[in-house]
Amino acid sequence: MDARTPEMPTVALSTALPAASGWRGDAGHVQSLPEVNSTVAVPTGGLWWRRLLAFAGPGYLVSVGYMDPGNWATDLAGGSKFGYTLLSVILLSNLMAILLQALAARLGIATDRDLAQACRATYSRPVNFMLWLACEAAIIACDLAEVIGTAIALKLLFGIPLVGGALLAALDAFLLLLLMNRGFRFLEAFVIALLIVIAVCFVVQITAAAPPVAAVLGGFVPSRQIVTNPEMLYIAIGIIGATVMPHNLYLHSSIVQTRAYPRTEEGRRDAIKWATTDSTIALMLALFINAAILVVAAATFHKTGHSDVAEIDRAFELLSPLLGLGIASTLFAVALLASGLNSTVTATLAGQIVMQGFLDLRMPNWAQRLLTRGIAIVPVVVVAAIYGDSGTAQLLVFSQVVLSMQLPFAVIPLVRFVSDKRKMGAFAIPMPVAASAWIVAGVIVILNVKLLIDTFFGS
Repeated sequence: MDARTPEMPTVALSTALPAASGWRGDAGHVQSLPEVNSTVAVPTGGLWWRRLLAFAGPGYLVSVGYMDPGNWATDLAGGSKFGYTLLSVILLSNLMAILLQALAARLGIATDRDLAQACRATYSRPVNFMLWLACEAAIIACDLAEVIGTAIALKLLFGIPLVGGALLAALDAFLLLLLMNRGFRFLEAFVIALLIVIAVCFVVQITAAAPPVAAVLGGFVPSRQIVTNPEMLYIAIGIIGATVMPHNLYLHSSIVQTRAYPRTEEGRRDAIKWATTDSTIALMLALFINAAILVVAAATFHKTGHSDVAEIDRAFELLSPLLGLGIASTLFAVALLASGLNSTVTATLAGQIVMQGFLDLRMPNWAQRLLTRGIAIVPVVVVAAIYGDSGTAQLLVFSQVVLSMQLPFAVIPLVRFVSDKRKMGAFAIPMPVAASAWIVAGVIVILNVKLLIDTFFGS
């Protein structure tokens, strides 16, 4: 495909963009991910489950970002050091994610614009450029976590040195190209298959760990200590950054448009309902995976006094002996590799969406992916060569905090857009939902400000 695909159709504002009056007229508009836009057939009638299956897929691609290797570092650190206490943070961040992803899907379906395109059609060029830089920083941080996670998994499973594994991780830049050429449904099937592998691995591990049910349930109750303890807050913010990922908002607002629903008010309303159902179900799976990682860490490491287990490779070494299950460590590494491969897909798509949406700049997908991968690989190789595995573990946790810092730059525009009747028309969210969304945005901003103060000025 050429870097400037000439077949990229311009959307007619009068029919495809019902709320066009709220957007800048000079921004222009083309379809988001035009090569797959409206390519997945949707039945117009029949049983409800057939319609749900037709819309199932984008939510699972989004859920990948909520269980990527970055989550492993923060969940392991939280579970081994503080037991089950931070389960409440995982639950809270997952509820935030469900709401925000539903809003992202609504924006994409109602306006035929992804979040990046919506920003470009609203803000000035300098503001858009700054938002693009913030989003690219988030994607690079996410990519950093993928490279580290994949490299560690290759080392644990096949004994490949960390530096070599990081370099090999660059080769998966072509995985998305292969999958996309087979069709978007094929891509979704690949992602869902790996998600099933991850889920099965953790079902076995959590069964072997046999955590006390009362302690697990108690962990879902929020504790004041999470805010007052700077060390716990740092990991909690990392969990939020690893769970509510800014690039997923851009991704979701685009890939929901792959469904060939009628671009009418009734068709859009139906599509919003099913897309929201799809993402909610998928994110409940992400909640289970994240909680399972923390619960296994708490039941295995915290319980036995290994409160300093934050490195993935150390968890791999201790898991089988402490659980008394020989295959536990192998399952842990297999799930990590599957997670790294899956995360590649979402970061690739998000990078393409962000670059096209903010800058209207298009380059071959392989070149774009290698560029962002290269930026992520360099610090991993340098840190691994100088500091070894412990240095990459700290880099992994830090990458999730960076992700969290970028959240307000994606969340605030999203909530603003979906609350604006001039932009959304009949699909603008009602006041109670808008109030909840602004509260979520406010919580994210306040927690990040407190983290910055504690990090740079002490508690």
